[in-house]
Amino acid sequence: MYDLGPDLNEEVQPGTNVLVSGPPLSGKRSLCLDVLASGTEKGEGAIVVTTKDSADRVLGDFKTRTPYEDRPVAVVDCVTRQQGMADVRDDDRIKYTSSPVDMTGIGIKLSEFLQTFSRGQGIERNRVMLHSLSTVLMYADLQTVFRFLHVFTGRIQSVNGLGVFAIDESAHDEQTMNTLKQLFDGIVTTQEDGPPSVRLAGD
Repeated sequence: MYDLGPDLNEEVQPGTNVLVSGPPLSGKRSLCLDVLASGTEKGEGAIVVTTKDSADRVLGDFKTRTPYEDRPVAVVDCVTRQQGMADVRDDDRIKYTSSPVDMTGIGIKLSEFLQTFSRGQGIERNRVMLHSLSTVLMYADLQTVFRFLHVFTGRIQSVNGLGVFAIDESAHDEQTMNTLKQLFDGIVTTQEDGPPSVRLAGD
């Protein structure tokens, strides 16, 4: 089982994918980072796919939660090259894609990290975060994003990982949200003025 961190007080089966949905500034990104950090403290792998912030910012925020220097923490950065820094190079901790819409690249880089953690370091439990689906939906249509997510969540399921995916619910219509929710095993709803709520499949 994977715990969902101190704020949610829930456990889920390996292979679970959770959608973290709520309005802007309701703590979605922070909550997802907390879920990953709680696994890092147990020696689990953590991979952040970021479509909004640079890898440096993500790692800086992660460090405020738990030391990660000698731990399996990695970032797929979909932002930096798009912002004009084309000369950045992949390393052991950060891999870059050309943009948030480079879905093939995102899938490849995620698989590379999972393989490195599993074969290279013997890590069998991994937590994966994607922040934010709303950015991806700005660049690609719903059908394309749905197909990408179907593969992405399936990859996490196949390695018995835990996936957490943030989305700004207010930026999308009801049909979009209902379509995407089909892919997830649980929904965490964040609020500006209260604690988050969790609804898991089967509840």
